[in-house]
Amino acid sequence: MRVTQFDLPERYEYQTGFAANLETEAIPGALPIGQNSPQKCPYGLYAEKISGTAFTAPRWENQQTWVYRIIPSAAHSTFKPADSGGRFKTEFHHVPNQQRWDPFDFAEREVDWVDGLNLVAGAGDPSLKQGVGYYIYAVNKSMDPKTALYSADGDMLIVPQTGAMDIQTEMGRLLVRPNEIVVIPRGVRYRVNLADESSPLRGYVLELYQGHFQLPELGPIGSNCLANARDFQIPVAAYEHDTKSEWTIYNKFCGELFRAKQMHTPFDVVAWEGRYYPYKYDLGRFNTIGTISYDHPDPSLNTVLTATTNAHPGTAIADFVIFPPRWLVAEDTFRPPSYHRNVMSEFMGLISGSYIAKGGGKGGFQAAGASLHNCMSSHGPDLAAFEKASNEELKPVKVGEGSMAFMFESCYMVGITEWGLKSCQKLQENYSEESWSELKDLFQPPTNLHRDGHENGQ
Repeated sequence: MRVTQFDLPERYEYQTGFAANLETEAIPGALPIGQNSPQKCPYGLYAEKISGTAFTAPRWENQQTWVYRIIPSAAHSTFKPADSGGRFKTEFHHVPNQQRWDPFDFAEREVDWVDGLNLVAGAGDPSLKQGVGYYIYAVNKSMDPKTALYSADGDMLIVPQTGAMDIQTEMGRLLVRPNEIVVIPRGVRYRVNLADESSPLRGYVLELYQGHFQLPELGPIGSNCLANARDFQIPVAAYEHDTKSEWTIYNKFCGELFRAKQMHTPFDVVAWEGRYYPYKYDLGRFNTIGTISYDHPDPSLNTVLTATTNAHPGTAIADFVIFPPRWLVAEDTFRPPSYHRNVMSEFMGLISGSYIAKGGGKGGFQAAGASLHNCMSSHGPDLAAFEKASNEELKPVKVGEGSMAFMFESCYMVGITEWGLKSCQKLQENYSEESWSELKDLFQPPTNLHRDGHENGQ
């Protein structure tokens, strides 16, 4: 696709470059020159540092940003608990069975971004800064004008499935449409509006409790392909000047929701510089790599972003993997993924279209639904996909046109929340039986062979 042809035109300007040290100012001269914290900042602004890593983290992975704002973010009332109905609690049921969910519904009542997030699965504990959380969101109204949210628990990778999001952040504004993703770093204040009030929002979120996302290493591929750094878009500074209105700031902290009041907008950053900021990416720009000879490569070849463990290189806390439209040309090859059991746990979602190894339609793997194949849970093509792929003519074919599937992959054993198991009422009860119980015995041993494998007469 190279660039997705969106129905909704872009509204904002952006800077580009993944993990680059950037600077931007909404008023010329608002950014101090040659230092971070002058005795008096330009235009009477306050200097504030936002650190996404430890001060002493290696320079190559150190992430921090200096913002120059009208009022420091410290000026707010005491945070007090806000009722979240347990939607963010990391209390999981660990189930070895393959799981699949029907498309998730919108609420009949009005629901904004804060109320529309539901933790469906995950692993670990945000208080230890370890693990991941997987959310479903369904939102039919913009956040109230004088509210903002931030998560102290982790970076949030948002994958829209329905509806375009107009996101206001401390660092500037982003328009995020289906087939784009956006990452909001830990601690950054933001608010989510419907870009079109008649089009509700639905999609998926991966919250990374541990570290930050990075581009995967390319190894023998070389210096380009997959997601290229130049294609990531970062907002430019855009500020509000409001020190007379009461604002509500929500804080997701250790799986609970808190609320504070302040008499100034959190979106008052006039200039900023650094490496810690929100960014978005058009999945249509992903340069897919695949076989041009035989066999099916591992899905890791489609990794957009990864968060790796320091102790075990190549083992991911979280991978974000996509399955975009692409050509398949392998000879004498079963082209969908084979039957497999992984040490990694796979949570899949579908933005649009259908997926090559899973049946669609009612009761199948549908857009806005999901599946979870946990550590060492066997899975692979269902009967229809197996029979089709085993017997089709092997010629170059473009698969996935009009489709985009993705996977959150993790080295952790992923549990499911009570909402994901019961409350959402979307879990398919007979997924395993309907997918694989009808696979046929196709074994045809030679007629002159004993059961022990020796030929007759030996």
